[in-house]
Amino acid sequence: MSTRPSPADFRKRFAAGEQLIGTFIKTPTSHAIEIIGDLGYDFVVIDEEHAPFERGSIDVCILGARASGTAAFVRVAAPTADSILSVLDNGATGVLVPHVSSVAKAKEIVAAARYRGGKRGFAASTRAGRYGGATMAEHIEAQDKTVTVIAMIEDPEALDEIDAIVAVEGLDGFFIGRGDLTVAFQAPNAEAPAVKQAVEKITKAAKKIGKPVCVMVGSAAEAKPFKEQGATAFIVSTDQGFLRKAAGQALTEMATLKA
Repeated sequence: MSTRPSPADFRKRFAAGEQLIGTFIKTPTSHAIEIIGDLGYDFVVIDEEHAPFERGSIDVCILGARASGTAAFVRVAAPTADSILSVLDNGATGVLVPHVSSVAKAKEIVAAARYRGGKRGFAASTRAGRYGGATMAEHIEAQDKTVTVIAMIEDPEALDEIDAIVAVEGLDGFFIGRGDLTVAFQAPNAEAPAVKQAVEKITKAAKKIGKPVCVMVGSAAEAKPFKEQGATAFIVSTDQGFLRKAAGQALTEMATLKA
C-alpha cells in the first residue's frame, strides 16, 4: 500500500519544514502533470503568470494533479482577489502570488484566500466544494485548513519591510523570486552580491518567525546552499525544461551513431 502523503496535507508538511519538491508547469495540458505526479513529485505550480493558461486549461491541469496524487498550485497572473478566487474554486491546493511587496498587499492576498477572518467569495458548487457535496460549514473548514498561500518576494521595495511582511498572519511561506530581483537590481545574474544579500535577508526574516521558504533551482547542487540557509521547498526546472534537457541528451547520444 502506498504511503504517499495526501495533497491535502501539503500545508501541514510545508509548515513543518519537510523537504518538498515540485516543478513549474508551462504547457497548458494535463499530461506533463500526470507524468510529474506519477513520478512522486510533491507539487506542481501551474504558471498562469508566464505561460498561456486561462481558467479552462487551469481547471483541466488541476484535475490532472488530483488524478496523479500531487498538490496543485497556481502562480496567479496578478496579486488580485479575483485571480486567487478563480483558481481556489477550481480546487487548487494553493497559490503563489507574485509581487507581494508590502504589508498591505500581503494582508490583501491572505484575505482573498481565507473565509474566516478573510474576504474570499463563497461558493460550494465548485470542485473545491465537491460540486455541492460539502455543506457550507464543511467547505469553509476544509478550505481554511488546507489552502496554502505563498507570497513571492521579488521586488526591492519588499526588502524594506520584509520583517513585517513575513509576520502577516495567514501567509504560509515565501518564494524568493531571484529572477525579478536580478532584473530589478540590474545585476548580471542571480549570483550577484545584491541578489545574494536579498536572498539572505528574506530567508533570515522567514526563519526568525518559523515560516518556510521556497526557491527555484536547476539541480541538487544549486539547491544545497539555499537549504543550508533554511529553504525547505524547491521548484526544480519546468516541464519544458525537463523536455528540452531529455530531448537534447537523446539527440546528442544519437549523433554518436554517425561515428
